[in-house]
Amino acid sequence: MMRRTPVVTGLGCLSPLGCDAPATAAALRDGRDGISEVRLFSVEAFQSRTAGQMPAEFESVFAEACPSGGAWPRAAKLVFLSMREALAARPGFVPEVVVAGTTSGGMDFGQSFFRGLDGGMNARIARRWVRGYVAQQPVLDAMGALGVDAPVRIVSNACASGTNALCLAAGLIRSGQAQRAIAVGFDAMAELMFAGFDCLRASTAEKCRPFDAGRSGLVLGEGAACFLLEAEEDVPAGTSLASVAGWGLANDNHHLTQPEPSGAGPRLSMQRALADAGWTTVDYINAHGTGTTFNDASEAAAIRAVCPAVPVSSTKAMTGHALGAAGAIEAAFCILAMREGFLPPNLNLRESDSGLDIVANASRPARLHRTLSNSFGFGGSNATILLEARP
Repeated sequence: MMRRTPVVTGLGCLSPLGCDAPATAAALRDGRDGISEVRLFSVEAFQSRTAGQMPAEFESVFAEACPSGGAWPRAAKLVFLSMREALAARPGFVPEVVVAGTTSGGMDFGQSFFRGLDGGMNARIARRWVRGYVAQQPVLDAMGALGVDAPVRIVSNACASGTNALCLAAGLIRSGQAQRAIAVGFDAMAELMFAGFDCLRASTAEKCRPFDAGRSGLVLGEGAACFLLEAEEDVPAGTSLASVAGWGLANDNHHLTQPEPSGAGPRLSMQRALADAGWTTVDYINAHGTGTTFNDASEAAAIRAVCPAVPVSSTKAMTGHALGAAGAIEAAFCILAMREGFLPPNLNLRESDSGLDIVANASRPARLHRTLSNSFGFGGSNATILLEARP
């Protein structure tokens, strides 16, 4: 079977750095800090008080784009805006499948439902909240509003979900099982998720400091990224933003929440991705880099073993950890960095203990041709994706 080259022909990206891809790219280059005091719910009972939240204009941007969607879950609004931006690049694009990665779906509606059980909510409201809670519903809401009709596959594999969804969709294009596919990763800020990470003592009350010797934990975030995928052989020259050159998956099955200390799982996922693409190295690595003690140490060990001299940064210091959306958002960051010619910064770094070339505190101008993005999740789920620039 002929191996086709999956390429990204449309991109939508929302993060705490911006409500679309251009705004996000500018903030990424400037090294803007998207972490702020939580404003969506009370955090008085929690150790952590900050998060990467969508910019203040997010709700007004959505209301203007989709006036009929005011009662939607926050997650559906994220999916809608990212999908709308991606589809604008390819008028008439009709996907044969939509692959979505998320950890919590409409968790904001889910927590409202459980609270409503004690408040005597009526059956009509209960049905709406339950319907909005399931993982596919935010995607179906967005697709319906945009006139997209295609089967939906949901990937929920912890914080590797967004990367897994992009790999799966690219695999369908590569193998010829689909000519056009959409991949989207999304997760919205929800108090239930925030409380869970705070109970695990994984969240920090300070700044998130990936790869810093004094790092003390992660900060949560939210957002979405959407990719239109086609075979390079089927699109006009100059249409592609980047190609999905390869990917690798591994599961170290070490612990429910902690990574295997030697970095064996991340090392294997990176080695498999490079072998899949036929590459030996890359120009930049967007690390998973959560700012937790064990994650950063194990990932640094893996990178030193596979690509020791490559510039590395974790953009989670700017955006927070968007869980199932993180891998998709950070793959989008790689595409934006290649097209704009810079290395995204790793904020809040004072003293690195990683042994890596960390892009510390400010972006660097760079000509990037090949990039690698890592995503690792609870239970030892490791995923790596390789992206290559196109003219």
